[in-house]
Amino acid sequence: MSADSDAKKQRAARAALDYLLDEGLKPGAIIGVGTGSTVNCFIDVLASVRERIGAAVSSSNATTTRLQSIGIEVLDLNDVEGLNFYVDGADEATRARHLIKGGGAALTREKIVTAAASQFVCIVDDTKVVTRLGKFPLPIEVIPMARSLVARQLVAIGGRPVWRQGVTTDNGNHILDVHDLAISDPPALEQQLNQLAGVVTVGLFASRPADVLLVASGSGVEVI
Repeated sequence: MSADSDAKKQRAARAALDYLLDEGLKPGAIIGVGTGSTVNCFIDVLASVRERIGAAVSSSNATTTRLQSIGIEVLDLNDVEGLNFYVDGADEATRARHLIKGGGAALTREKIVTAAASQFVCIVDDTKVVTRLGKFPLPIEVIPMARSLVARQLVAIGGRPVWRQGVTTDNGNHILDVHDLAISDPPALEQQLNQLAGVVTVGLFASRPADVLLVASGSGVEVI
């Protein structure tokens, strides 16, 4: 990670914490926390206010470990009625707040925690903002026995799926990274791919986009 990239991630992380505080993060609040390098920076700054955090719901085992290391209790989502905030990053984002996520293979749990949150706050640096999604290969989590079946169906719609070999999700599944998709209508494609038998989750977050996108650049943070 370059010094410039690291500085942007830290700036985005700090902006996310400021946003939560400005929006009325109450003492004892339970928040959702995503996965990835920018989120790791957010967890680091969260340590400064950990006494305000009642607990967290995590989207991955790696995030759980990091949260516990700074003294934040991690709860199962089944034990929580809902979340006021969920903070996570993205691999690509548009100004319509549509996202591609899943580079860290945590997309299914990320989508579940997103659905449970009143506000999804997405933090990225300006290199992740695009006019059209798809340059970053679209991750799709699949049941292992369906990997080849799903791959053939993806080829039929113009995609070039590549099995992310050596990677097993926290749910015990496989990831197909789909190149060359023309994503002109993200919500429609998300719905279409979710209907394929064997697909657990597609890494398009468009039917439920981010509520707030915080974009860090070299000069500051833009709120979208």
